[in-house]
Amino acid sequence: MIKKNDYQVVGKLFVSKLLYNFVGKELLKNTKIKSKHFWSGFEKSINNLREKNEKLLEIRGQLQNSIDHWHIKDKGKKFSLIKYKKFLLEIGYLKKKIPNFKIQTKNVDEEIAKIPGPQLVVPISNARYALNAANARWGSLYDALYGTDAIGSEKLDNRYNPVRGGKVIRYCRDFLDEVFPLKNGSWKKVNTLKIVGHKLVLKIDKKIIKLKNLKQYVGYRSDKKKLKGVLLINNNLHVELIINPYAFSANNDPIGLSDLVIESAVSTIIDHEDSVAAVDAEDKVLGYRNWLGLMKGDLNVKFEKLGKKYVRFLNSDRKYTSSNGKSIKLHGRALLLNRNVGHLMKTPAVLFSDKTQIPEGILDAFITSAACLHDLNKHKNSRTGSIYIVKPKMHGPDEVAFADEIFTNVEEVLNLKRNTIKIGIMDEERRTSSNLKQCIKKVKKRVVFINTGFLDRTGDEMHTSMEAGPMMKKGDMKNSNWIKAYENNNVKIGLECGFSGKAQIGKGMWAAPDKMQDMLNQKIGHPKSGANCAWTPSPTAATLHAMHYHKVNVFNVHKKIQKRIKFDLDGLLSIPIISKPKWNIDDIRNELENNCQGILGYVVRWINSGIGCSKVPDINNIGLMEDRATLRISSQHISNWLHHNICTTFQVLETLKKMAKIVDDQNKSDPGYEKMSINFDKSIAFKTACDLIFKGKDQPSGYTEPLLHANRYRKKN
Repeated sequence: MIKKNDYQVVGKLFVSKLLYNFVGKELLKNTKIKSKHFWSGFEKSINNLREKNEKLLEIRGQLQNSIDHWHIKDKGKKFSLIKYKKFLLEIGYLKKKIPNFKIQTKNVDEEIAKIPGPQLVVPISNARYALNAANARWGSLYDALYGTDAIGSEKLDNRYNPVRGGKVIRYCRDFLDEVFPLKNGSWKKVNTLKIVGHKLVLKIDKKIIKLKNLKQYVGYRSDKKKLKGVLLINNNLHVELIINPYAFSANNDPIGLSDLVIESAVSTIIDHEDSVAAVDAEDKVLGYRNWLGLMKGDLNVKFEKLGKKYVRFLNSDRKYTSSNGKSIKLHGRALLLNRNVGHLMKTPAVLFSDKTQIPEGILDAFITSAACLHDLNKHKNSRTGSIYIVKPKMHGPDEVAFADEIFTNVEEVLNLKRNTIKIGIMDEERRTSSNLKQCIKKVKKRVVFINTGFLDRTGDEMHTSMEAGPMMKKGDMKNSNWIKAYENNNVKIGLECGFSGKAQIGKGMWAAPDKMQDMLNQKIGHPKSGANCAWTPSPTAATLHAMHYHKVNVFNVHKKIQKRIKFDLDGLLSIPIISKPKWNIDDIRNELENNCQGILGYVVRWINSGIGCSKVPDINNIGLMEDRATLRISSQHISNWLHHNICTTFQVLETLKKMAKIVDDQNKSDPGYEKMSINFDKSIAFKTACDLIFKGKDQPSGYTEPLLHANRYRKKN
């Protein structure tokens, strides 16, 4: 842990020695930026930005108080959307309409502008996960199908199942027929595949067969004149047919096809925010060091698996010979974006002269951007010389403008051209959703990304309208009017502002990594809705989800829906309350148990083990990827029901104790797990879960970070 005597005096700042040494000896090494210049510029910037940061947070609180009082004053009256919108406009929550405009962002990499596809999100605190995600640009479709329930749920063991293997092969041949159709035949019947004069030759028996679209053939890969792979392209995504007649998966295959390796996670968000538990300088430096390794290209991890030792490092680019005989090279890893924290949180990694903590998001911007200096010299991540920072939890256009100001300060200190740092806007707060067009305009020369996030957005919906009445059940929320308007409006505004072919319009996470068949059935809705990227929880899920982007041409979808979708502010502002709930005792008990179990299952790992994101079993033992966003919605939901007397404090506390025993049992195979139910009063994790609920109404915007950070810090001590 960092003690106060572990700080280095830098100007009038107190910088953790861990961080100070990391910056001087690692971060800035072999760059043109000297440590003295960096810290001098940082100090000047942080002092100039401090007051604005605090003022913006004050405005959040003032607006929330005004909305609370409006609902309290109108309690019992019939809700009037017209009066509500007028009120929100008067207090500055809603902004006036602005004329149409187009974004002007330059130097955007093709992975963001031109290639629709899956996007991974991975915690930066785990170097192995980060490497896996960066390397998930290419994935084996054979492995993804064989190892998941995508083609059936037969029990798997270490022995190869030829029946299941046959299913995989048939599935992949069907995929080829659909995505790379042949003029007068089927991939199932092709029995000759070779390259002649750099051209692809396919035959069924002795009959020459051709692709319907000859442009889908890109090139090939060979070794010592032996064909190793054939490269195809569709919707800007590549697929390589792996040719290896000696592989068991190609046994009896007439063309020796042993796998389809497909372009999968085109981009990846390396996350410093919701999926990590970084509460002090030690945690922050761990994440910063991993990000630096990714930007330098030298991050590696040694690990042991099934008794064998391995070293994992970043994949190199993939080399091919094109159809005209020239050498071509494809990116071997995903384009990496960095998600910084938002404007709310502070960090003890650096202290002001009055010993108060500095805003964490500003520190993130400086350190993560400085790490990118190494890539700007090599152009291994961004070929266009850009830095990509995803900025979460911003409330409205003024806060987006503040992020722009932070990035401008960073660029000045690091001697970068204006707008080198690009911004991804997380559309996950109600005030941002309502004013998304105005938000985008504030960063029209930086913006490369907007996306929707159901969980955080729902948490903010509940907290903003806490006084309006009892919220509907959490499971019913996905079918509410505001959610439909929210998802449509995000696409509508993105297209209106010229995002198609220039920036990403994203959709949220598939949270169940073991439910790949369900994902294949449902997540195709994202590209069909106009999303040119959507989040996946694992490299395997990215490989499977990539098939959706072959089946749906997102840019064609944009042309079809651009004029069809209408911006629906009324729907967006409809509040998901139940004016006269008719829930019985069982309904309330089931909802409380579901929420409490989810909260405890996540919090116990966060507090006791410092795990910010993991697959947590729900009340039905279905593993779900959880991060702070899932915690926010569950805690705010119970807080709302408590506030409106749907349940009692005693009832919630007893439910928490009951669910704690279940969570303890779910974690019994973990030798390092600390049980909550042995002594509830002494379990910091259990008390944190209680605080998140019973103090949830008073938390800023309903965020969970302040309580989580305080209690994790206490646990580490």
